[in-house]
Order: sequence, then structure tokens, then C-alpha cells
Amino acid sequence: MFDAKLLQRAAGTGIILQLTLVIIGHYVVWIRENAYEFGGMMIAGVSGLLYARDFAKGYAKGALGGAITGGTCGLIGLCAANILGDMPLIALPVGSVIMILVGAIGGLFGQMAANIRKLNA
Repeated sequence: MFDAKLLQRAAGTGIILQLTLVIIGHYVVWIRENAYEFGGMMIAGVSGLLYARDFAKGYAKGALGGAITGGTCGLIGLCAANILGDMPLIALPVGSVIMILVGAIGGLFGQMAANIRKLNA
């Protein structure tokens, strides 16, 4: 049902990018105030897209894998921001749900990209 290697690769990429965003945002106030939310969601969505584009086994499986990878990297990024004191603890549940949803949407777009790639091949 899942490809563990693809899940690890997509989530690992997302985790590295999320931690980079959090560390840069911790030291650069402008990033923290203007790019934390959008940047975190964008990274979760791209993580889901990367998984589903390579998996290419249908929209439902792509969205589910995207939700897993987006939620994983998003939760780790949110926890890191909380540990550094840049985000309150109350934002973890809401932020996690948002990251899961955005990862699933990224998975849908990843499956669409896989279908387009198949048509052009």
C-alpha cells in the first residue's frame, strides 16, 4: 500500500527544509513574522507532492501518503519552533491538522503530475 523508501525520502526532505526554515526564522525576525506559516505549509505540500509523484498509484493513495509525509515534516517543524520559543504550544494541534491537509493536497497534485508525465512519455 505504501512505499516506505519513498515515504522516508519525501519526509526526510520535508524535515530538513522545515528545520532550516525554523532555524532561519529563529534568528531573522522578518522570516518568523512573514514566512513561517506559508513556508511551513509550502514545504508540507511539496513533501506530499514529491511522494505522490514518484509513487503514482492513484489519487487516494497519493493523498494518503502526502498527508503522512506532510504531517510528519510539519509536526517536527512545529515542535522545533515550539522548543525554540517561537510558537506557543497551543498552536501544535491546529498546525498539525493544517500540515496534514496541505500534504494531502500536495499528494493530489503529485498524482496529477505523475499522470501528466505518463501522458508525455
